[in-house]
Amino acid sequence: MNPLRSVRTRLTLWYAASLATLLLVFSLSVYFYLRGGLQHALDEDLQQRYTIVENGLNSSLDQLSEVEDHGAVNLFLVTEGENVVHQTRSWLLEGLDASMTPASGPRWSWSAPQGQMFHLLQGEVISAERKFHLVVAQERTLVEAGLARLRWALFSGFPIALAVAVSGGGWLARRALAPVGDMAARARAITAERLSERLPVRDPHDEFGQLAVVFNATFERLQQSFEQLRRFTADASHELRTPLTVLRSVGEAGLQKNRDAAGYREVIGSMLEETERLTRLVESLLTLSRYESGRAPLKFEAADIGVLVCDVAECLRVLAEEKEQTLRVDCEPSVFATADRILLRQALMNLVDNAIKYTPAKGQIRVTVRHAQHQVCIEVIDTGPGIPAEHHARIFERFYRVDAGRARDRGGVGLGLAIARWIIEQHQGVVDVVSVAGQGAKFRIALPSRSTGVPERD
Repeated sequence: MNPLRSVRTRLTLWYAASLATLLLVFSLSVYFYLRGGLQHALDEDLQQRYTIVENGLNSSLDQLSEVEDHGAVNLFLVTEGENVVHQTRSWLLEGLDASMTPASGPRWSWSAPQGQMFHLLQGEVISAERKFHLVVAQERTLVEAGLARLRWALFSGFPIALAVAVSGGGWLARRALAPVGDMAARARAITAERLSERLPVRDPHDEFGQLAVVFNATFERLQQSFEQLRRFTADASHELRTPLTVLRSVGEAGLQKNRDAAGYREVIGSMLEETERLTRLVESLLTLSRYESGRAPLKFEAADIGVLVCDVAECLRVLAEEKEQTLRVDCEPSVFATADRILLRQALMNLVDNAIKYTPAKGQIRVTVRHAQHQVCIEVIDTGPGIPAEHHARIFERFYRVDAGRARDRGGVGLGLAIARWIIEQHQGVVDVVSVAGQGAKFRIALPSRSTGVPERD
């Protein structure tokens, strides 16, 4: 792996470059700020010295000796034309005459051969109708030495500070990105057979912790999907195997001995019943597969839900009458929703047919349609045995049955409620069940009303 592709390396390099730039800018700013401040202080001090000598010169020439003797200013030169009016002993000792050049401006600096450094200021002074030339000097060797030491401290400490910062940045990057390495190692170990594994979460409040939480939630959903797929495969295999086994058993029993025409009709009738059940199962599976794959797009339009419910009730009323059940429909007028009529009709057929199957003879089934808070509410209520609370969460799963044996005897394949829920969800609605064991069941559908517009297909 290319080291530059490593996030840790790139973070360290970016950190080092940023810190190097910051340190360099800081060092230069400190140095030039301090040098400017010292230069300004030197200029002011030199100007004060110049003013002291100038005042003494304006008083009398004798005052110049007193200025020098009292130590106020010990480096100055006063000339009149080519004649030296006064120069201090220190001026002579330092050899400052060599600093005087024709090209010298009002202020300039000069370095003596011995290494001393001086700052000089010159000007013209007119006193008692005489014109004097005044030059005042101030030694700045200590200041320059201090600046030199500051330069050495800043620029020699720069690489040391940068090296320490890079080392610390690398350590911080390695420590900060350690959770990513742990998550990557754990993620590599998660397979279809080990979907129960989860990524480690060191701190759920930082960015990596939140990322791990999101991935764990994704793995949780994947695990549930795999489990549902395994359960669906097992249930589908079982549901397909049962009628095939019955067909084979009935066929083998029919061939074991000679029968009259009535006996063979009975055998063939049993085989046709199982074939019909197998056909319904396959058709239900194909319906789910076709709609979930998007091969059969939904056609939404305005639909009168009351009319649709009445049509479903009339189609299934014959089944209710066979069991001497009462099937009643209560609808508010003009209850419209945006729906695919064919699909929604199938969902209602499944729910009402389910109620008829599980309601005992002479029981009651009631279907209601009404508006409620910008929604269309449809309820299918029966007086059957009810559904225990522990089954409510899974009642809409494929092939799930509260009582598998009794459901199979009634001819169900365990897909009706699953298909109904899928259809309702495609209409941006919800379906749930309210039931207590022994007190009947109420299936409730809530759909967006017509005013909310047409649902969008993904």
